[in-house]
Amino acid sequence: MLVEAGDSGVSAVRVWAPGRSLAFGRRDARADGYERATAAAREHGFPPVERSVGGRAVAYAESTLAFAHAVPLDDARTGLNDRYETAVGTLVDALRGVGAGVERGEPPASYCPGDYSVRVAGGGKVAGIAQRVRQDAALVSGCVTVAERGPIRAVLRPVYDALGVPFDPDTVGSVTQAGGPDDAEAVREALEAEFVGEGAVETRDVADRPADAGDD
Repeated sequence: MLVEAGDSGVSAVRVWAPGRSLAFGRRDARADGYERATAAAREHGFPPVERSVGGRAVAYAESTLAFAHAVPLDDARTGLNDRYETAVGTLVDALRGVGAGVERGEPPASYCPGDYSVRVAGGGKVAGIAQRVRQDAALVSGCVTVAERGPIRAVLRPVYDALGVPFDPDTVGSVTQAGGPDDAEAVREALEAEFVGEGAVETRDVADRPADAGDD
């Protein structure tokens, strides 16, 4: 998606359920406690993986959704914060559209801490956003916790302890906790619709994309 957005000048969106896993960021992989953290993830039934965008460890339960928005760029030196702000607004609008009471921000000591997050109004973190920028395109991506807070809280406690990063399990929120549905499909459709907007849409099956299209 990222390569094609840069080549074609056309943006692309994907929203999907990755399945149970624990995605570590690049800083995590360099931490002294990384091996203990990955061992803790496996012990809790969350296979560890590494992701190319920034941020710290994020746990994906069965209904957790990931999203990726590939945006073509004219100038890679500008627009970073604007893309973050747009993504936050898009998430808030989409989740409010399915009845979730959410707002921008996150509580202290939350998982994958960052300035661009979405939380239950006055409560725990529901979604976080990261960004990867190359010369001709940017990938704005993140995850949304739909329903399963318990398993996520249980695995992130030992993982963050091993990494030496402050974490409060009570800061894990969800769309359901915010009053939205526990149906990941309904949330996925809302996210897709909000990211795409009113533009013309061409739908492609991810299985049809070439496996070697990446630049890494």
